[in-house]
Amino acid sequence: MSSMPTVGMSFWRRFFAHFDWPLFAIMSLLAFVGLANLYSATQGTVHHVKFDRQLLWMAVGLTAFFLVSALDYRSLHRVAWLALIAVILALLAVDIVGHTSKGAERWLALGGLKIQPSELAKIAVILALARTVSDARCGASPVGHIVLRALFVCVPVVLIALQPDLGSALLVTLIVLSVAALTLPGLWLLVLVGIGGLGLRLIPVLWDHLHEYQQQRWLAFLDPSADPTGAGWHTRQSIFAVGSGRVTGKGFLHATQNQFNFLPEHWTDFPFSVWAEEWGFLGSVVLVGLLWFLILWVINVALKAKDELGGVICIGVAAMLFWHMAVNIAMVLGLAPVVGVTLPLISYGGSSLVTTFVGLGLVSSVSMRRQHF
Repeated sequence: MSSMPTVGMSFWRRFFAHFDWPLFAIMSLLAFVGLANLYSATQGTVHHVKFDRQLLWMAVGLTAFFLVSALDYRSLHRVAWLALIAVILALLAVDIVGHTSKGAERWLALGGLKIQPSELAKIAVILALARTVSDARCGASPVGHIVLRALFVCVPVVLIALQPDLGSALLVTLIVLSVAALTLPGLWLLVLVGIGGLGLRLIPVLWDHLHEYQQQRWLAFLDPSADPTGAGWHTRQSIFAVGSGRVTGKGFLHATQNQFNFLPEHWTDFPFSVWAEEWGFLGSVVLVGLLWFLILWVINVALKAKDELGGVICIGVAAMLFWHMAVNIAMVLGLAPVVGVTLPLISYGGSSLVTTFVGLGLVSSVSMRRQHF
């Protein structure tokens, strides 16, 4: 019995000796920036409770990060497809018992928490892609099986789009294409043709399935001046907020577009607008630089991974982080329609935050096990 605590202490000593401290440092810094930005976005309003909830989700996310880091990522090879099937079942359950918000069914209520399966789908898809590429590279599966598996990975995209949640569907699609393009170019071409053909066929169906406010957002993106006080309001106010920050910004808690609630949903979809107004162009460059450093560090871990499985997992997480950042900032600047994509570690939202921490936990696990751990 006395040997059990000794074994536990030995594990954690080795754990922290091989721990990826730079990854943890940049992740923690971005999480702190996100909390400070959320405090500014919600203080003095009825939404101040969101800051307390985010602290709770932050604790859950950090716990998940350390648990996943301690888990040997190689053990996930066996359960990758089970995880994807579980997510598909959860997405189907959303249609039956899901929670509806703003006209869309995206959440499952578990006790007092609301879980968004479309966020968890990103991790499941990354794991399934990693196993697919790993099996293809070692010759464990025939080419036909690999293609069928790659197409099966696309099933969550369709289910998410039908909720309708075009933002998450777009993100999962971009993750699939990014991983396929960087790891299996031939397979990428087949998947691209398949997704492209399916997407073109589904455009009329998806358009009719969209809620009116979603259709208006796309039309406002194509012509922002058509409805400046309606569907185009979000984008116009976001651009005003970014521009009013100028070079050095108005200072913490002094953003007028934010404080006077001219900018809607500024804690979820538009946190970058709040940051840009308060800290200006220079602060925006710093924030984007921090996000880029995190993405490049994940890519660095991928390049040094011990095996194919770990490398592809890291590429998938890097793609998830990059496309979240790119699409969110493009939304803020009016370069993309408002589709509800969060900014990693900065935006308010429990499912999105925990998913990011789990993804980074997988990267940490890969990083630690490239050594003798």
